[in-house]
Amino acid sequence: MSFYRWDGEDLLLDCHLQPKASRDEFAGLHGERLKIRLTAPPVEGKANAHLLKFLAEAFGVAKSQVRLESGELNRQKRVRIQAPKHLPAELGIASPR
Repeated sequence: MSFYRWDGEDLLLDCHLQPKASRDEFAGLHGERLKIRLTAPPVEGKANAHLLKFLAEAFGVAKSQVRLESGELNRQKRVRIQAPKHLPAELGIASPR
């Protein structure tokens, strides 16, 4: 199993979030999930909003094309990225084409 899968043109990511980190970054794997460190605190949805913005920038899409599918109140999250324009090399994600 992998931390990602393709659903047509959309990319689904299974993530493990570490809020209140010193910087925003992809941090390898945490079990079967992609570990993402974020500077935002886990209060009032700030970490979730920051995650969506971080992923939008990393994958070259608008924030409206990144949606939290599950895990709103949890560190374990599933995120849908609609038709990503860029696949960060450090993640090793294979294109669906």
